[in-house]
Amino acid sequence: MREKQIRVAVIGATGSVGASALDICAKFPDRFKVTALAAKSNAQKLHELAQKFSPKTLCLTEPQDSNFNLGSYKCIFGKSGLLEIATDPEVDHVVFASSGTAAIKALQEALKADKDVSLANKESIVVAGPWVMPLVRRKDQLRPVDSEHSAIWQCLREDPARDIQEICLTASGGPFRSHTKEQMRAVKAADALKHPVWDMGAKVTIDSSTLMNKGIECIEAAQLFGLPQERVSAVVHPVSQAHGMVLFRDGTLKMLVSPADMRYPCAAALAWPDRLDLISAGMPYFRPQDTNLSFTEIDEERFPCFQIATEAGRRGGAYPALLIGADEAAVDAFLKDEIPYLAIAQVIEEVFAKRQGSAPESLDEAIALVDEGKRAAERACMNWRNHF
Repeated sequence: MREKQIRVAVIGATGSVGASALDICAKFPDRFKVTALAAKSNAQKLHELAQKFSPKTLCLTEPQDSNFNLGSYKCIFGKSGLLEIATDPEVDHVVFASSGTAAIKALQEALKADKDVSLANKESIVVAGPWVMPLVRRKDQLRPVDSEHSAIWQCLREDPARDIQEICLTASGGPFRSHTKEQMRAVKAADALKHPVWDMGAKVTIDSSTLMNKGIECIEAAQLFGLPQERVSAVVHPVSQAHGMVLFRDGTLKMLVSPADMRYPCAAALAWPDRLDLISAGMPYFRPQDTNLSFTEIDEERFPCFQIATEAGRRGGAYPALLIGADEAAVDAFLKDEIPYLAIAQVIEEVFAKRQGSAPESLDEAIALVDEGKRAAERACMNWRNHF
């Protein structure tokens, strides 16, 4: 008997994670039918994807030309378009592969509508975890797609939360894992954009080089798996073969190993609880003799952004949301050569030091804190520009 096709919507379809999810759908057309595609503003790429997958609905959240003709497809726009996709009764599974906070309310609505959700959006949990996680109705309804969180999620496939002692994410260490602090003073944007393993956008690549990305992922992991921040850690693993580990209270350690390819976590989330035959589909894989499982501690003196992020997670309240906004502004200033590389951490610390106010009491307040952190960091960067 042929299995019913899973009807998939991909929000963030033109990005790298969206491309990985769509590649899995293309490799297994009997299992998945792409019914909706959404992007921020890349209308041309969205149209190209539509010609390949023939979805019912296309959405641009920030169209550059409102008169752009996307052909015979149903075309919707703005954040309201994301809400329409998230609640469409002809969608079974929604992949959230976009960055930023624009899709958080659509994520909430998808969970309320009892859709299966694949999530590769850090802001949705770091900024809005208290207003997202309570909406998860059933086990494995929300499926992490970031490689590290997917690894933890898959390691916990059959284990109760009470048995978890600690979870540990892995970091490649970025291009500067062997640099001294003095060498880091001379780092330019072109240097930081050369990630040794992953192919990502500029912002995430810079965050990976400072290990800010790993600190943010630790905040996300604590929220996703219901653990205090102190029980979430990370280690440097340069070859990026093991993506996450769980230490259980009986002293056993379980880890997930796979190639550094986002199609693996996308496949795990889309097909859950099944495992797709990716080997027969021609994807690379490791045999035991192919692995190199060595790990070292993160040097927080050389990579202060990691410590800043995990401290924000421990403090909670306004700080995770402020962190997201402040980091965005600081990285943008560095990419424009307006502040030095090591100033990224200093700018964020300055934003935290000047923060006065209470914790957010609503999702809208949390999202507003992202903008507050961004504006505060922009002011701090302006002071740097005057002396840089």
